[in-house]
Amino acid sequence: MTGATIDYIHMKHLLLPLLALVLVQCTAPLPESMPGSLTPVSSWGMPQIINVSAYDPKEKQRAGQGYSEHDVSALRANGASGLIARAGKGGNLDEKCGSFLAAADRAGLLPGVYYRLQSHVDAVAQADQFCARAHSLARGRAWNAPALLLCADFDAHSRLSDILRFMDRVESRTGVVPVAYLENSTHMKRLLSSADPATKAKLRRMPYWLALYSHDGGAGPDYPAPGNPHGLINQYQVWSDWMLWQYGGVEWSHGRSQPKVYSHGPYHNSLYFGHLDRPVERNVFNGSQAELQSFWRRHGLPLH
Repeated sequence: MTGATIDYIHMKHLLLPLLALVLVQCTAPLPESMPGSLTPVSSWGMPQIINVSAYDPKEKQRAGQGYSEHDVSALRANGASGLIARAGKGGNLDEKCGSFLAAADRAGLLPGVYYRLQSHVDAVAQADQFCARAHSLARGRAWNAPALLLCADFDAHSRLSDILRFMDRVESRTGVVPVAYLENSTHMKRLLSSADPATKAKLRRMPYWLALYSHDGGAGPDYPAPGNPHGLINQYQVWSDWMLWQYGGVEWSHGRSQPKVYSHGPYHNSLYFGHLDRPVERNVFNGSQAELQSFWRRHGLPLH
């Protein structure tokens, strides 16, 4: 945690048997004047999206390019097409969100926001705080970007009723169905896979943003190793495909930020994004640059 169904995108290259071939191809760039149009500098061949919070940037760990909430040009230079900043969590706003998004817009990155829903605060109150913040950000500057992507980061222990109430409130106040970010959580898999068909159909209106940092992530007595994104999709039993894949995460361990990056089978990635001097949370968009632009507008607040 990154309103029609995701079926509007016709991407025959998303079928799993062909995915390995797609990842080594580069998407043709759109005009450089269009935010997010940079061709990704990556063997994946898919648009790269960075997500940040008040904890970013992490500490410097090697020689290379740095960035701050006031200057994210290094993210753009290393191939990012968009940046999604945390607006808040559990009733508290992130103090760096506005600065990150302004810097992203100056650098030509598509801007987005996410809110981490937590169970100790009413879901509607959190949705109201998120919407108020998003509207304030949208009015706060003369944007180059076309839209501000809206995303919901559902805590690993979320209640199904809270997920639906948050989604409904955001849509009613903004006209936008947010993107749904889900951790690789046993509780969430049980919760969503056991939902009734009508509830699953409603959940599918939110594009799926998955988190998977290793082929065996989330493996345990209840669920086997997912292997890849489609394995994780099968465990949730809600969506037929994914829109964003957070393949690189960062956790604090042994006194430093530790990058966790998916690298298995046809997917090979370094621990760091391009030439950055510190780890970042990284995602790929499941489509082309043109499809990314359409997706951003469909699930974002208009900025013009």
